[in-house]
Amino acid sequence: MKQLNLFGNTEYKTLRTTKPVMDAEFLQQWKSRVFNYQQNLRNSEPPQQTSLFELKPSYCNPDTIDPFKLQLQSMAFYRMPDNYGQAALYFIIDSAAELLLYVGETKHSNKRWKGVHDCKEYIGSYQELHYKYNMTTAVNIGFWWDAPVERKPRQELEQALIQRWRSPFNKEMWKLWGQPFGNS
Repeated sequence: MKQLNLFGNTEYKTLRTTKPVMDAEFLQQWKSRVFNYQQNLRNSEPPQQTSLFELKPSYCNPDTIDPFKLQLQSMAFYRMPDNYGQAALYFIIDSAAELLLYVGETKHSNKRWKGVHDCKEYIGSYQELHYKYNMTTAVNIGFWWDAPVERKPRQELEQALIQRWRSPFNKEMWKLWGQPFGNS
């Protein structure tokens, strides 16, 4: 009786494929689609709700928050000496392309980006591709400091803004824009 070999000599060839990098034309088309949507949104009047009763307008109305009008800061803001440790909504913007890439919320704005955050990887891939094709990019962050302190209303506002602006780095929008800068 022949003993079977537990570790055979059979060689297996594995097919290694690397994720193809998008070309410059596809990158530009992707950015154009996002830009066109967001610019149309900025240039259109928000819907006005009519009421039988005079209601006090909410300062947290997502239709009135324009991320492109916020003061932008370096992505290394958390290393700055100023204390930004309060609740906020934040917006990652490529100001060179006028694209809102990501909407987020935090209770501790000075700590949010110190650790691991998937959006950092997307930004890194996005910038790397721009450098590869010698395309200009200027990724910065803007904070909206009037965010609700309570977590649930802040997260609801964040979701409303993601749906409104359709920011492509937020996972809720991957079906719409694809996920060309993250892990598939």
